[in-house]
Amino acid sequence: MTYCLAMRLDEGLIFLSDTRTNAGVDNIGTYRKLHVRQPAPDRLFVIQSAGNLGTTQQVLDLLDRDLSSGAAESLATVGHVFEAALYIGRLSQQTAVQHRDALRTVGADGTASFIVGGQIAGQPPDIYLVYPEGNYIRASDDLPFLQIGETKYGKFFLELAVRAEVDIVTAGKIALSSMISTAHANLSVGPPYDAAFYRTDSLALTELRIEPDSPYVAEIQSVWQRHLLEAIHHLPAVSAEALADGSI
Repeated sequence: MTYCLAMRLDEGLIFLSDTRTNAGVDNIGTYRKLHVRQPAPDRLFVIQSAGNLGTTQQVLDLLDRDLSSGAAESLATVGHVFEAALYIGRLSQQTAVQHRDALRTVGADGTASFIVGGQIAGQPPDIYLVYPEGNYIRASDDLPFLQIGETKYGKFFLELAVRAEVDIVTAGKIALSSMISTAHANLSVGPPYDAAFYRTDSLALTELRIEPDSPYVAEIQSVWQRHLLEAIHHLPAVSAEALADGSI
């Protein structure tokens, strides 16, 4: 499985993806799910992928083919980030349809989902979740984040703390806490983790690879465990009267 998340902040964008893929507990692999394309100096795109690995790799190859061949539609020619999302959605849908009948014979699903984010000069940066059907949604203003893959385990951290005005450093800590929580709850998500930080109008990206033995990850885990255990002691106790009445 997979867990990828993206945030749209006043300061810029954050992307974080795990790298684990598996077809059972005895067949685990590591593949990059965060992909960067900067086809021209005035634009930068980050693409995160979840779902069928064959489909996502073919879509990336088609993107690069269109760029290298100077195709009429490519990441170099789209006028808006949402048009890049629609373009990637069409490629994904076409790829899934191309292999659908063959995959059905073995009970497999060839669909994929993507998060597409970035900026074209003169426009604000944004992030979009592209569904297997080819359409998309934009992150909301109230909760400016998107997730694909195993979304439920780490969503609490994001809903609790992510707002557009949160600074990019704090948001990075929230993102990694969400990822760690997901990895603890589901063995199909795991390190190394790929992170990318984009500051608005910079058209430049800072990328990080966070390894399984990262001391920073170990410190975050230790701090969370310590504070969560301490918080348990501060929770109000159920009263004897409530236990006797059978209600709280």
